[in-house]
Amino acid sequence: MIQGKEHWTRKGDVKLFLWQKAAASPKGTILFVHGSSMGSQPTFDLQVPGRPHSSVMEWFAERGFDTWCMDNEGYGRSDKSRPINCDISNGADDLAAASEYIGRKLLVYGISSGALKAALFTQRHPERVARLALDAFVWTGEGSPTLAERRKRLPEFQAKNRRPIDRAFVRSIFNRDHPGTADDATIEAFASAILALDDSVPTGTYVDMCSKLPLVDPEKISAPTIVMRGEYDGIAGIDDLLAFFRRLPNADKQFAVMAGISHASFQQKNYLRVYHLLHSFFSQPEPEYRG
Repeated sequence: MIQGKEHWTRKGDVKLFLWQKAAASPKGTILFVHGSSMGSQPTFDLQVPGRPHSSVMEWFAERGFDTWCMDNEGYGRSDKSRPINCDISNGADDLAAASEYIGRKLLVYGISSGALKAALFTQRHPERVARLALDAFVWTGEGSPTLAERRKRLPEFQAKNRRPIDRAFVRSIFNRDHPGTADDATIEAFASAILALDDSVPTGTYVDMCSKLPLVDPEKISAPTIVMRGEYDGIAGIDDLLAFFRRLPNADKQFAVMAGISHASFQQKNYLRVYHLLHSFFSQPEPEYRG
């Protein structure tokens, strides 16, 4: 096991937690961005007995990358003291603070609302992003059954800054789209890791995804980009994503549908396929000819 190292930085008065696992001589720096209902370490550095390479951070560190994740404000070990709902824009500000602290051009991966934060950060700071991976992304929300159901509770989410989570909720992430895409041991390990850090999470990303889309302009994202969609994902409507993809200006772009995957890619039975897809994109040489 590669030893991790904790770091701390600030966004004004807000203290933010970062976690690093690095190769000895890294050939690239990855920043992983978590979703709406969990902190970063459970998502990207999960250890599950009997599940090889369960930590995506370790897998990439073993292949020569410097890997980082961070808890957005309101999550995990980062500051939870401000009376705000920690929306997508606030999360993109967190990524800006993290990028300043890391101090290198980044390969950025975001999942679900983390993909929205990653895309907005890239839109605001194109000079800081070498490549961008958007997994379980949503643009306008068109064709998303999960968001259609979630909108029914929008007044509840708008009325408070945090919402409770428990083990049943974490299990529901894996049962709502296509049961069977993740094994029980991984789901339970994931739930235990999440709940060890949080019993509630901010409402801001839910409010944004239910009522304020689109938050990102694809024509302002200049970095090479891969859009990754699980075959069974109820968040990411495929026509919505294709419309977004067509508008990305950089010809160095990819669209990938991941077979047998629902929403939480790294916790799925087919997780190693996701790693290889991402590794291929992050390790590509720059094109020598552009016309």
